[in-house]
Amino acid sequence: QVQLVESGGGLVQPGGSLRLSCAASRNSVRFYDMGWYCQAPGKQRELVATITRDGSANYPDSAKGRFTISRDNAKNTVYLQMNNLKPEDTAIYYCHAKNIYGNEYWGQGTQVTVSS
Repeated sequence: QVQLVESGGGLVQPGGSLRLSCAASRNSVRFYDMGWYCQAPGKQRELVATITRDGSANYPDSAKGRFTISRDNAKNTVYLQMNNLKPEDTAIYYCHAKNIYGNEYWGQGTQVTVSS
C-alpha cells in the first residue's frame, strides 16, 4: 500500500503560478509511473500530466507549455509546476501512482482556485 499526500494548492490570480507536491509513503516513488489529474465540480477527472519511472513526461494539449511535471526519487516526491493559470484550471488536483503490476493509488487531492 502506498499513501500519496498532495500539497501546494490554494488561491491564485489568473496568470499566476503554483507548484503542487505529492509525497509518497515509504521509499516507493521510483517504482511507479506518476501522474496528476484534476476534477472540476460537475466534471469527470481529467489527465493533467504523467511521468514515467524513467522520467518521460507527457501532457494533454491543455497543459502543454504551461504545466511541468517532475520527480525527485531521492525525496520520494513528484511535483507539478503550473504557470499562467487560468480560471478554467480551478479544480481539485489529485496525484496518481501506478506500478508495472497494475496497482494504482490516489491521493486525497488539493484544491486549486484561480480567481481574481
